[in-house]
Amino acid sequence: MNAEDRIARVRPLYERAVHGGELEVLVEAERGLDAVEADVALARGQILHARFMHGDKVEDPAELGLFERAAELYRALGDERGEGEALFWIGCLHQFIRRDNETAVPLLERSLRLAAATGDRVTQGEALRHLGIAAHAAGRLDEARERLEESTRLRREIGAFAGVAANMVGLAYIAAAQGRRADAVAILEEGRALAEKNGAGAIVRQLDQARTEM
Repeated sequence: MNAEDRIARVRPLYERAVHGGELEVLVEAERGLDAVEADVALARGQILHARFMHGDKVEDPAELGLFERAAELYRALGDERGEGEALFWIGCLHQFIRRDNETAVPLLERSLRLAAATGDRVTQGEALRHLGIAAHAAGRLDEARERLEESTRLRREIGAFAGVAANMVGLAYIAAAQGRRADAVAILEEGRALAEKNGAGAIVRQLDQARTEM
């Protein structure tokens, strides 16, 4: 059920409570609105995250609270898929914005477990990518490669080819660090072709920068 459907159900439930005395239906109405609130909080947090990525790199103090509110509401609703997605974004904020992998990794691992349990391959791919980034930062190159390759496999399966190209930036750096120069070049070439084909200009620039640095 989408947000529009949930909201549309509130008035009939209200009328049943007022006119029919069925006060128990108000619980259903409130849970539906809690789900809408969680979805909106998550989406607003993502908008703020995008502005950080491509703006002035200053954290908006509202972002973390939005993601935490979404996670709290999903948890109360028993929505493990939603909770897993919200936890990913909390972990991503700590890793990407605050540069705090110590805080981020347990959140990303919890997100991955919930996403796997609920069949959410989008969040699985995201969590694996960022766990790979954490492993790379810690110098665990084999683990980083394994995480990013699994994320890439999932992203290919669901047709998220811009995300595949984004992963190839990290995979190329890892290949270069492991002395696999030819692999690194091939990865960058494939990534650039995918990024161009899917209109991912920001990823093209990242791939070009990686090639220059190598």
